[in-house]
Amino acid sequence: MKSMTYKSPIGMITLIVEGDHLIGLYTEKHKAFKKVNINDNHKVFDKTIKWLDKYFSGKNSKMNVPIKLNGTDFRKKIWKILLEIPYGKTITYDDIAKQIEGLGNGRMSRRAVGGAIAHNPISIIVPCHRVLGVGNKLVGYSGGLEIKKHLLNLEGSDYQ
Repeated sequence: MKSMTYKSPIGMITLIVEGDHLIGLYTEKHKAFKKVNINDNHKVFDKTIKWLDKYFSGKNSKMNVPIKLNGTDFRKKIWKILLEIPYGKTITYDDIAKQIEGLGNGRMSRRAVGGAIAHNPISIIVPCHRVLGVGNKLVGYSGGLEIKKHLLNLEGSDYQ
């Protein structure tokens, strides 16, 4: 595993690569954040930094960073839905719960969805910040609500 830090408009971000895939992207306030002092070199870091630079300049660029999501099958289903949320758009925890139910997984609670989203290992690229509460209310974000607001404002998203 290799790691490095990236200075962004929302603070330091830790990037983690395993093999040829990005497996972690954590803001400082993310509850799974682990401070690293090593700044390794890797081609995946180069791609990720280019993508992040475009993103933070307000551009919706195609995601070309090779990612690998490590987690339970349930969490991977949730994270796959997150990857389908377009730039500048939002959905609710309830919307995701209904999508999961539609896949034949039985009744799904917003709380279970929120728990899976909170464990998203590649924030921003896997856009968990685009998920809102009932009535498009700004709720829950492992990196803190101020960062979620910043990201949603950058994308021009509507929320309350």
